[in-house]
Amino acid sequence: MTVNESGLDRLIRAGIAVTAFGTGMAIGGIFNPIGIGLFGVAGMAAFTAVSGYCPLYSLLGVSTCPVPQQD
Repeated sequence: MTVNESGLDRLIRAGIAVTAFGTGMAIGGIFNPIGIGLFGVAGMAAFTAVSGYCPLYSLLGVSTCPVPQQD
């Protein structure tokens, strides 16, 4: 797995993970189907934020990593 996310992209995904997890807990946690779905969203967003790899970006051929400058 190669990193295909920029630092800003990873920061946004971490924020989404925290928000989705908090909202899932607030609406009933594992006892509510919407809460379970939000936990799934939080888990996927957290994984991609920590690893820096997005499988969907790979499928679409997208990368938000800055390109190193060549002298």
